[in-house]
Amino acid sequence: MSDAELEKFPQHKFGQAFTTLKCECPIYLPWLEKRFKNADGQVQPGRVTDFGQLCVNYDIIVNCSGLGSLSLAGDTDLHPVRGQILKVQAPWLKHFIRDGDGLTYIFPGISSVTLGGTRQKDDWRLTADPKDCSDMFERCCALEPSLKKSQVLTEWVGLRPSRGGLRLEKEMFQHGSRQVPIIHNYGHGGGGISLHWGTALEATQLVKECIGNRYLASNL
Repeated sequence: MSDAELEKFPQHKFGQAFTTLKCECPIYLPWLEKRFKNADGQVQPGRVTDFGQLCVNYDIIVNCSGLGSLSLAGDTDLHPVRGQILKVQAPWLKHFIRDGDGLTYIFPGISSVTLGGTRQKDDWRLTADPKDCSDMFERCCALEPSLKKSQVLTEWVGLRPSRGGLRLEKEMFQHGSRQVPIIHNYGHGGGGISLHWGTALEATQLVKECIGNRYLASNL
């Protein structure tokens, strides 16, 4: 950023400006589901508490259960990182702002502006904390004073499935006399949307290798 641009942020000495994409998940995720169904994929609601439940009907399992893998896969390295945001009405804002540590951010979207945030490790609370709301609003207003006249629309809380590094690998699960391959793909933390397409491609490749190995074994 130029000296003139930095004048808007007197508490900072360095900055970068660039153009990027923002994914609107409430629109994008239903589109992904529709795309999956159009490719003859099936969605079956239910609760899975043990991989053995799936081994009865399926030859390969892809585990994308997020925090569910804490109990489902016995992954003790997995933990929640609580995130809380505000959605506000501020249509005059057209550019995003993100503070140095990434904890404070302002992301204009199609119908609202997202203000954040929090990064609270091992915090399982799913209700909005008024103190967090007040704190993040003040931090965002310090970056963009015009937000003081914005209207708060809603508060969102979510848990990021975090671990030392995401888990993307094959595991052979023993179920009775059978060995069923499980492709684990979870632990993306706060980077799920940024990483999901690439890790899905890698998980797909592992599935293809499993299918190829089964075909070879059946022809030996």
